[in-house]
Amino acid sequence: MADDALLDAVGDLLRETAERIVVPLFQRLDDHEITEKAPGEVVTVADRRAEKTISEELLRLRPGSVVVGEEAVAADPALLEHVRGTGDVWLVDPLDGTANFAAGRRPFALMVALLTDGEPVASWILDPLADTLAVCRAGAGVRLGDRAVDTTAPVPSPGELRGAAMSHYLPPSMRSRVTAGGQRLGELLPGLHCAGREYLDVLAGTQHFVLFWRTFPWDHVPGALLVREAGGVVRRFDGTDYDPAVDDHGLLVAANERIWDEVHAALLAD
Repeated sequence: MADDALLDAVGDLLRETAERIVVPLFQRLDDHEITEKAPGEVVTVADRRAEKTISEELLRLRPGSVVVGEEAVAADPALLEHVRGTGDVWLVDPLDGTANFAAGRRPFALMVALLTDGEPVASWILDPLADTLAVCRAGAGVRLGDRAVDTTAPVPSPGELRGAAMSHYLPPSMRSRVTAGGQRLGELLPGLHCAGREYLDVLAGTQHFVLFWRTFPWDHVPGALLVREAGGVVRRFDGTDYDPAVDDHGLLVAANERIWDEVHAALLAD
């Protein structure tokens, strides 16, 4: 399990990594420092340096644990099997929103989650430019900066609901349905290309929901635990709870149960 000392230590680690490695390279990358790890998927020296630093320190903080980092998995996909394994496993997204970062745009975030025997037990998301850090441990609530977070109330009417849908990644038929359904809601945003910031915005109350298609565990386990601990809901499109060990597409995140039901009915119901 995680305790408050570990929450603080990992939070400090993310802040220090952002300050020393990530932010100094923002809008200062040379062309050769941005490459493709897969068609259409960019990676920068900041991603790799930050993951190395974070991974080494996490192993020091929790000896005997395993780190599953986004860039390490790109090099060795077999590492993903640890998500289904036993013991302590760290999930690390050293620079969420890499395409934004590489283009000199915000937002971007640093994210970590700790799983024990396959269950998420602690999470951290840092937006370094906004100086926003969210942390939680299972069963102990969420801190967003210095305040506790509860997203269970109030519940706006459907016409007042505001959120994002990553429609670019959706299959064409589903994209059309989601776009049409968005007219029943207050505002359907195109998304920020940074899952970490989307989760922070749900916690902060600046948006009520977000719909994703791609669900890599390093992108969603940290935010899923944070939102659930604050009273929110993170489920697959068919209504089953998000399980990082299940490789599937589609995720609807909402600030609370009633909002999830309203948004699901508007965007995804047949």
